[in-house]
Amino acid sequence: MPLTNNPADYVAGDIVTWMLPGNLPHIGIIVNSGRRNERKPLVVDNIDSGPVTEDILFEYKITGHYRYYCTRD
Repeated sequence: MPLTNNPADYVAGDIVTWMLPGNLPHIGIIVNSGRRNERKPLVVDNIDSGPVTEDILFEYKITGHYRYYCTRD
């Protein structure tokens, strides 16, 4: 998927990768915010403290954006 700064381009289930300070690669999964009428996607990730849901999508340099398409026969 394209790398953009538009929150609407990221949907629940998308996988996003970042480069953290210190040249550390990181990965997270986009989830719905859980709040009605809020379009800002949240991320489930794990940075040292176990899995958490955070508002960090645009906090670090995004290096990858992936979406898996499932087709049924």
